[in-house]
Amino acid sequence: MSTDRFCEDLTALLPRLRRFARGLTHDAADADDLCQQTVERALKSRQSWQDGTRLDAWVYRIMRNQWIDEVRARTRRSQTFTSAEEGANVGGSDDRAAENLVELGNVGRALARLPEDQREAVMLVLVEGFAYKEAAEIMGVPQGTLTSRLGRGREALLRELGEIA
Repeated sequence: MSTDRFCEDLTALLPRLRRFARGLTHDAADADDLCQQTVERALKSRQSWQDGTRLDAWVYRIMRNQWIDEVRARTRRSQTFTSAEEGANVGGSDDRAAENLVELGNVGRALARLPEDQREAVMLVLVEGFAYKEAAEIMGVPQGTLTSRLGRGREALLRELGEIA
């Protein structure tokens, strides 16, 4: 693949990468930083990507590893960051749209309360649409482990959202 094509394909992934970064970080600014670091690392490591393999899975793995490194560094520095509450005024007079935003916020908060391993599994499979095998490769775990984490994550989300008793 040419460098131009690689850059075009990487650019096309940015909305998905930002969504995944937001799911990992729970903070818009951290998500933007993570995306920038991921794209930078992908560009620097372009020669290690094998043409014919899925670029998105390769970049997601870079992002996940980059986030793990960042969390470890923060722990070592004993720094804590508090997520700023998002107060984006979305406007609109449509009651249904307002209800959807409230429900989306409830899902986001429930997702944020999941353990990291379950949240990653849910984000990769249910939000990003990766197949179980691909998500397991991105997370670096056996497919059965991913399936277990995903099942526990789904159940916890449903319980949290009051969908099951």
